[in-house]
Amino acid sequence: MSTSTEYQSPAEAAADAHADRVRPAGPVGSTATVTELLLTHAAGNPARRQEAGLPASPAARPRLGVAVVACMDARINVESLFGLTEGDAHILRNAGGVITTDVVRSLAVSQNVLGTTEIILLHHTSCGLEQITDDGFRDQLERDTGVRPEWSVQAFANVEDDVRLSLRILRSSPFLQATTSVRGFVYQVETGGLVEVRA
Repeated sequence: MSTSTEYQSPAEAAADAHADRVRPAGPVGSTATVTELLLTHAAGNPARRQEAGLPASPAARPRLGVAVVACMDARINVESLFGLTEGDAHILRNAGGVITTDVVRSLAVSQNVLGTTEIILLHHTSCGLEQITDDGFRDQLERDTGVRPEWSVQAFANVEDDVRLSLRILRSSPFLQATTSVRGFVYQVETGGLVEVRA
C-alpha cells in the first residue's frame, strides 16, 4: 500500500486497495472493495460537473459527430489521448477493439439515431489478443468451466493487419452508410504516440 502523504486519485487508491484491501472509517473489521472506493469518488461527480460549467441536461448527440472504437486496455486513456470531454464523442471499447456484430450495432445507432459520421479505430501495441488464439482460448475456457463458448474472441497475429481488416468491415457495412471518414491507428503503449494504418 502506498505510504505517500500526497493526494491519491481514485485510481491510485483503487490500485492500493487491490494490492492490500483498505479499511475505511467505520466498524472494525469492515473493508472497502475497489468498487466502493470508485463509487465514493463518483458521489462527488454532480459537484464536479457543476464546477466545470457542464450543462444540467446535456444533449445526447455527440458534439463532435465522431465515434471511437478502441481496445479495452487500461493503458489507453481515450479521452485524454484525443482531448475529449463529456458529450464530445461516442466511445466503444472491447477486447482488441475488434469489429464485432455488437460494435456494428452500436455504430449503426450512433450514426442513424445520434448523428455521428466519423469513426476512429484504435488498436495498440502489446495487445493481449496477439498472445492467444481463438481455439486455444476457447479450449482453456472449456477446461476451466466445462462449457465451450459459442463466440469467437477474434484473436489476431498482427495488430496492423487487424486494423486493416476492421477498416474494410466498417467501410463495407450497409448499416454505416452515413460514414464520411473512417481511419485506423495503432497506439504505441511504450511512447503514447499514434501510428496511422492505411487500408
